[in-house]
Amino acid sequence: MKVLDRFRLNGRTALVTGAASGLGAAIASGLAEAGAKVAAHGNRRPADATVAAVRAAGGDAWALSADLSAPQGADRLFHDAEGVLGRIDILVNNAGAIHRANAEEYDLADWQRILDINLTSVFRLSQLCGGAMLARGGGKIINVASLLAFQGGIRVPAYAASKGAVAQLTKALANEWAGRGVQVNAIAPGYFRTENTQALQQDEARSRQILERIPAGRWGEPEDLAGAAVFLASAASDYVSGEILTVDGGWMAR
Repeated sequence: MKVLDRFRLNGRTALVTGAASGLGAAIASGLAEAGAKVAAHGNRRPADATVAAVRAAGGDAWALSADLSAPQGADRLFHDAEGVLGRIDILVNNAGAIHRANAEEYDLADWQRILDINLTSVFRLSQLCGGAMLARGGGKIINVASLLAFQGGIRVPAYAASKGAVAQLTKALANEWAGRGVQVNAIAPGYFRTENTQALQQDEARSRQILERIPAGRWGEPEDLAGAAVFLASAASDYVSGEILTVDGGWMAR
């Protein structure tokens, strides 16, 4: 197989969570452009705009909704995705939430909600999709971690804890499943222009501090993540397992 052909996803199916906007929408569009049929999940709002963009570009996509903070949300999403796709070859656990508050004042209900969405749903969807992939002899799981898998952040204890756990979960699943044909990896985005970072973008002093540390000298755009996702979803990454790939404009190198 020629090297560029190894990046093609023709005939593959993908479930992307948190695909209504931002990073998830860009990942879903990128996978579809590479040839995959995509189920785009929305948590707070439907992923209709993402699906419309994929279809307008000639791809196949379906919008699904599920509350991943709810106990049965991941199970419902898995079964709905199998219903429209037939099977799930690629799982992208992108859905995430953030809540900012001083650690000493952090409400336990907010703590639990963030962990339910950012971590528990990631494990449950990986468990459900991974089990089916193992039975078929192969598949790809991509978790979206964060730079806060490596750093503590400020006023986001639940988010930092959940993303650190996602990185370790990625390695744990990779250790168990790589030898059985399922590659589990993660992407750790840096500072991207998304809804989650609006408060930072609008804080003039904090935004300046962030940009001063990024060697690329700019915030990431969601489309900057699509190539990494296509790589980890494709045959080009068949010998990559348990990797936490930073896409950060050089932040972690500084």
